[in-house]
Amino acid sequence: MGFTIVSFGEALWDLLPTGPVLGGAPLNLAYRVNSLGNRGVIVSRLGKDALGQKALKQINALGIEDTFLQWDEKYPTGTVEIYFDSAKNPDYTIIEGVAYDQIEFVDGLSDLMAGADCLCFGTLAQRNLVSRNTLWRLLDEFSGSFGLLDINLRKNCYSQETIRMSLERANIVKLNEEELHELTGIYGLTAKSLPEMTESLLSKAELSYCVVTLGPKGAFAVSKEGENVYVPGFEVKLTDPCGAGDGFAAGFIHSLLNKDSLPQACRFGNALGAMVASQEGATQVITYREIVEFMENASPGIIDYKLKNFHF
Repeated sequence: MGFTIVSFGEALWDLLPTGPVLGGAPLNLAYRVNSLGNRGVIVSRLGKDALGQKALKQINALGIEDTFLQWDEKYPTGTVEIYFDSAKNPDYTIIEGVAYDQIEFVDGLSDLMAGADCLCFGTLAQRNLVSRNTLWRLLDEFSGSFGLLDINLRKNCYSQETIRMSLERANIVKLNEEELHELTGIYGLTAKSLPEMTESLLSKAELSYCVVTLGPKGAFAVSKEGENVYVPGFEVKLTDPCGAGDGFAAGFIHSLLNKDSLPQACRFGNALGAMVASQEGATQVITYREIVEFMENASPGIIDYKLKNFHF
């Protein structure tokens, strides 16, 4: 079965105005890489409560491996209150003191790391020392091709130290334009334009790839080989943006592991992200064949003409 992609961090319930939806970037990513024919493994922790039991049922229904889902007697299953503005931009209230803050290094994780091709992790699940220390142990034992850091800067859920240490342990970082500006400030970089900032961050953090998602405008990426790539997105009717970035990350890493070029990886990530955004919820079924057909037939999205010199 394809590649083994381990996704560490939060499995939680997004409390939307329309009702609770199972989510969390690591869980969404594990589901998406699974659907592309890989072994997507989530390493997380649920509370021994009704929401935890409901989450397990849904995780099993989605076909995600639950071997490394842990149970917590004390802390509840994670939840996030989500609201949307008139442009459907989400605003988050992330509940603290929950099970995914307490992920432990359990038996079997060393063997899992020994066979993993990619380890994906973010910043949210590092807000508590227990989960952060577990992640560091996983990174110590990981020797696969790619460590993917998905920057998710949520209010009061990260520190500069966490960001710097995470970037030191990753060789790929995925972030949006707002987060790129934040990291440019943290590192004291003087670059002003998006391409210059992306290149400066790649160089400063000694990364293999730095990819900036631009919503409907697509993605801009640079590599340590000197590639500078802008790939526009695809036109879709926006239904629900939750999980679109995780879809991009899943498509991007799947392509890189399959030795596709950087433009191809961005285009495939754009397609999967756009398809997720056109559906309700982050875990609707999207098959590999459907992605390929979408890429063949979909109209191009908004082109950022400031990046036209890098357009593939």
